[in-house]
Amino acid sequence: MDILGILKGFWESSGLAVLTWREGVMILVSFVLLYLAIAKKFEPLLLLPIAFGILLANLPGAGLMDDPTGIIDPLSTTIREGAHWYDIGILRLIYAGVKSSIFPCLIFMGVGAMTDFGPLLANPMSLLLGAAAQLGALLLGFTPQEAAAIGIIGGADGPTAIFLASKLAAHLLAPIAVAAYSYMALIPIIQPPIMKLLTTKKERSVEMKQLRTVSKTEKIIFPVVVLVICAFMLPSVAPLIGMFMLGNLFRESGVVERLSDTAQNALTNIVTILLGVTVGATANGQTFLSKQTIFIIILGLTAFCFSTAGGVLLGKLMYLVTKGKVNPLIGSAGVSAVPMAARVSQVEGRKANPTNFLLMHAMGPNVAGVIGSAVAAGFLLLLFGK
Repeated sequence: MDILGILKGFWESSGLAVLTWREGVMILVSFVLLYLAIAKKFEPLLLLPIAFGILLANLPGAGLMDDPTGIIDPLSTTIREGAHWYDIGILRLIYAGVKSSIFPCLIFMGVGAMTDFGPLLANPMSLLLGAAAQLGALLLGFTPQEAAAIGIIGGADGPTAIFLASKLAAHLLAPIAVAAYSYMALIPIIQPPIMKLLTTKKERSVEMKQLRTVSKTEKIIFPVVVLVICAFMLPSVAPLIGMFMLGNLFRESGVVERLSDTAQNALTNIVTILLGVTVGATANGQTFLSKQTIFIIILGLTAFCFSTAGGVLLGKLMYLVTKGKVNPLIGSAGVSAVPMAARVSQVEGRKANPTNFLLMHAMGPNVAGVIGSAVAAGFLLLLFGK
């Protein structure tokens, strides 16, 4: 028995023998993201599977994201004659759910089932605040398609960012997803300085009246009407808005509690795992470790700040128009990070006035922001889609 030959063969077939410096760095990046998700609780529901996906995809020799057939990845440079679909790495096969937009749409269905449009219907003006907070999604540049995919980060909506990136700039999907969910997790840190900079203490202290009670009929009709209007204007937005409104109709109809519960819990949890892991798995060292990634992080933060500022500034305008009846802080909740952005508005309002209760008022622009980010994505897809 040739012991040395066996040991040599074992070494040559091991991952260590083919480990590149890029894979080593990406594995370290995955460890950092795992730490942030677990120890710091930065958007752990998605950051943890994304981080683990990065780790899995960069294990040398494992081939979990290989696509020798070119079926899933038309840009693959490793197409092998005679390869079959079952030769594709398991994560690359699951990634088809991202490329086809199945996963983002299913996530939107779950979010819709968790959303209460009552505050928005009770105060329709808050829809304008949701729209204003999409300002940053339309102002930044890269190449046209990449700029659109990066700019949508300003809406603070992970599934929408993934949806648009998969359509316009699939090669940037991983850094865009990581940036989007990182900024969503950092909302309590990023937004307050902008809110304080653009408002006075008097404006932040404004108490708003209690919202009217919204009827069940209004809540049932609303998702159907919004879907029809949005889809007629921008057909490309129908997948996201359609699934979002279907989930909301499950909730508000009151006749399909089991479907509503499944959409809110089991389905959302399963898709979150698959979406997170496969998005993370697209982060290979060759594409992730580049100047583009740094630019995406900077531009994404800029877009997010523009979105927050846009919402607050329109809130100030409404404060002036209504002669002090609207607290401008609720405008910052127009980004679609539900309900975190609304909670930040509540916290900042209480700091200025301990008797303030802005949460339900802020939920109006917050859920409007979800619709606004999807509409912005549809508009950008119309402009820059191939």
